[in-house]
Amino acid sequence: MKLVCLFLLVSITALGQYTLRQPEAVPLHGQWSFAMDPREVGDARGWFKDNYNANGWDKVTVPHCFSADPRYQFYTGTVWYRKTFPWQPQKGKRVILHFDAAYYKSDVWLNSQKVGTHEGGYTPFHFDITDFLKSGDNVLAISVNNDTWQTGSIPGAKDNGNANDPFPGWINYGGLIRPVYVTVESEVYLENLKVEATPDLAKGTAAIRLKARVRNASEQAVTPKLTTVVSLNNQPLKLVWKTTSPSVGAGQAAVLEAETALKSGEVKLWSLDDPTLYQLQAALNGDTLSTHFGIRKVEVQNARLLLNGQPIRLAGGNRVVDYPGLGSLEPDWLVEKDFRLMKEAGMEFHRLTHYTPSEAFYEWADRYGMLIITEPGNWQLTPTQMDNDTIRRKFQQQFREMMERDWNHPSVIAYSVGNEYLSETPSGQRWTKDMMVFGRSLDPTRLYTFASMRLNILPAKPEDEATQYCDFVSTNTYGNHAKVFDHIHALYPDKPILISEWGTRADNATGEAGQVIHLESVMAEIRKRPYIIGASWWSYNDYQSRHAGTNPNGYRPWGLVGPERAPRPLYAAHRREMSPVTLEKVSYQAGGQGQHQLVVRVKARNDFPAYAVKKYVLKTNGNTSVIPDLQPGQSAEMKVPVRGFEKSIQLQVLKPTGFSVVSETFELK
Repeated sequence: MKLVCLFLLVSITALGQYTLRQPEAVPLHGQWSFAMDPREVGDARGWFKDNYNANGWDKVTVPHCFSADPRYQFYTGTVWYRKTFPWQPQKGKRVILHFDAAYYKSDVWLNSQKVGTHEGGYTPFHFDITDFLKSGDNVLAISVNNDTWQTGSIPGAKDNGNANDPFPGWINYGGLIRPVYVTVESEVYLENLKVEATPDLAKGTAAIRLKARVRNASEQAVTPKLTTVVSLNNQPLKLVWKTTSPSVGAGQAAVLEAETALKSGEVKLWSLDDPTLYQLQAALNGDTLSTHFGIRKVEVQNARLLLNGQPIRLAGGNRVVDYPGLGSLEPDWLVEKDFRLMKEAGMEFHRLTHYTPSEAFYEWADRYGMLIITEPGNWQLTPTQMDNDTIRRKFQQQFREMMERDWNHPSVIAYSVGNEYLSETPSGQRWTKDMMVFGRSLDPTRLYTFASMRLNILPAKPEDEATQYCDFVSTNTYGNHAKVFDHIHALYPDKPILISEWGTRADNATGEAGQVIHLESVMAEIRKRPYIIGASWWSYNDYQSRHAGTNPNGYRPWGLVGPERAPRPLYAAHRREMSPVTLEKVSYQAGGQGQHQLVVRVKARNDFPAYAVKKYVLKTNGNTSVIPDLQPGQSAEMKVPVRGFEKSIQLQVLKPTGFSVVSETFELK
């Protein structure tokens, strides 16, 4: 039996906790032996062999980012990890070795035998190691190379031959950066689940379709029987399933499908402020796999983004995976900290970053409500690279791995096929069209886009640029905002626009105050244009880089928060500007015996951000009162009792999920 658990926290290292997808797995965390291999001699010298003497190697704690470890800081090249662990093989069982991510290229050996190779730094991969295991101590050796400063990796160096070409906009943090663990399976087991939940908004019903990939590692064909249970609030629903049961050949995999329908009383839609999650459990000959999912409908109509049939306009942010002393490690405490800071800054709709962050962030987004566009690593690939068959295959592999990890997250509403490539060239057009066709062949339930930098100046006609293939426009715009927005809308009048990147640095001529002025001035333009559905600030946090323009301290200071998440003045300004509601003092009436009454007006913004406000709460001095449900543009007056003789009072508005969206202090006079 195994379980894909979205919220289980497994305590492991001094660095904190890491979420494991499978709580019955055996984590291989903790102490490993480690060595750098700058001359690339480890393979030839047998560093992977079980009898190799690694007593002189350093000790590190996995998950491990060697680029952030002071002993190896900013080293680029091959490193080796070794760990010895005991095992007793069981007949009729398969043992699977999982890596949630290792940056960038990994070669894996077990007991002196090559298990396999993987390329890609941010997506999960696994190997069946059953036939490599032995009774007693087993030696696992892994070489990891983080040199993506060469052409041909994803992401990687551009091939123009310019001085800055090798470096993406962030650090190539290397190592076993996410959990490593093994699972024990039956010979015929469930490998992956895909849940497609489609609501009928008019009838209030929903159709559920399950695609379950079955792996048959036995020596004979089988016809597996799948049983499925869906639960809401830990209560199983009584559903009738229609299931296909194809034969699965020996050593083969096949997809089993099952369908059912939910009646209106069984459907509770997932939304930003009411993020209801269902659990689906599939069982196959004693093997069990489980996943959470949400029922929601995301669509584009008339230059608007609709969630469950209602138009929404939301702010967002780009989060770079970077933290002092951790590099690209994402322990659960950091994911939670970032999620809360972003949520309370009004960041609800993200093109998170140019690669795939830890799944824990998506789990928080599912549980507490947030919309995410997820993107594999095409960062400014050149036309020649986008036409290269090898690079295309590598990208598709990572794209598939990302989708198969994330496709049950209701927070994921769209996939992006890249960032800032030359989308007006024939190569850029082919890439966009082909990768979206590839993506839709695997997951047709999401929207598709890419982040363009070319729409700021090009093209003259919509068919001259690859955004024509997108469900909505994503533009990275850093100047002439009003002119650019109008230009893009004229090109694609039926497509809503997400500003996938915008912002200014804290070290510009006007400093941190200039960030606030920039935010306010651009927001004034955004609010005039109803076709702008989102604005995702670059970036939520400061981050290290080797790209041109990086400060002498190694950081690029774009953030609402600094490297260790200390808020800048921009954070408070963003929170104020991006709150879905505003608070206004109407009147204050002083009474006798210290009994007074403050009247405030709570208004749901009608421009940006804009969405329905339901079950929000007004909080003061420990007391709370429910705000009437408000549609964009509506308001309600609230009476706030005041006791005592204070000169001021602070009010907060809280979401139903408990996050604060706005705080105001009012003078009592």
